[in-house]
Amino acid sequence: MTAAHAGRSAHRAPEPLRRAASLVGNLLSRGDGIVGLAILLVFGLLALFPDVFVGPLEDITTVTGMRLHAPGLGHLLGTDELGRDILNLTVHGARISMAIGLMATVITILLGAVIGVIAGFVGGTTDALLMRLCDFFLVLPTVVLALILAPVILDVVGADAELFGIRATLLVIVVVIGLTSWATTARVIRSQVLSVKERMFVDRARVIGAGPGWIMVRHILPNVVNLIVAQAVLTFAGAVFTETTLSFIGLGDSSAPSWGQVLSSAQEAGAAGLGASWYIIPPATCVVLVVLAFTLVGNALDDVLNPKSAGRR
Repeated sequence: MTAAHAGRSAHRAPEPLRRAASLVGNLLSRGDGIVGLAILLVFGLLALFPDVFVGPLEDITTVTGMRLHAPGLGHLLGTDELGRDILNLTVHGARISMAIGLMATVITILLGAVIGVIAGFVGGTTDALLMRLCDFFLVLPTVVLALILAPVILDVVGADAELFGIRATLLVIVVVIGLTSWATTARVIRSQVLSVKERMFVDRARVIGAGPGWIMVRHILPNVVNLIVAQAVLTFAGAVFTETTLSFIGLGDSSAPSWGQVLSSAQEAGAAGLGASWYIIPPATCVVLVVLAFTLVGNALDDVLNPKSAGRR
């Protein structure tokens, strides 16, 4: 190796970093990717630093307005039935909704990736059993499962238990979303693994004596990472929407107002009948924007990582 070649190799960025930079560059070259990332950046900042933008979360002891007061200079988005500022609740709701969506997505992707890789690579009876398990969870209704699991989990861990600042009542939603979402991810990843395991480099790994575990971790998994990333983005969108639905029907935590919990409180207060649209529109708009943003980024990632998919649309 020449000195010049050695110098270039020493200054070359690691392969994962170069792939990540290339992926971001391709994503930013698409209009839908830019719009989606911009929206997610805004909501990410709101979720991380809500106190910076609107101050501490208001509760019944720190209300600053009159009940169901229309938007004005003191309260840009109006107040709720307790006099709490809707802008304050909506911004703080971003942290709860996004945190639940993230935790549920992690559970979904971990379960889906592990089961999908094992089923696709091992095949045979193992594949058949895991796919029947997937079929069972695919038809399992999320709402019914939530209603069944909620009292069971709360009895086991206690209603006041917390994990990373998330109360047990919200952890129920995380578990339910994770259990009812992983099956789709597993099937998508399995289909890709079935193709990857037939490639030449996998056969060479078998010839030199590599075991199934080594092949799955070092050869199969790296070749489906792109698919896992794209699936995670789309799963996040579904998790946020599902959290909103479950909180709206009463499985949320009133002390941790997610967007779904705010909408549930608006329904209980009769905001629609009283003409208090300002109580409903802000959290509903946030849910729509976040789901739209993740969908845009997910579609852009799918097209970037798998150009053939763009031609089929």
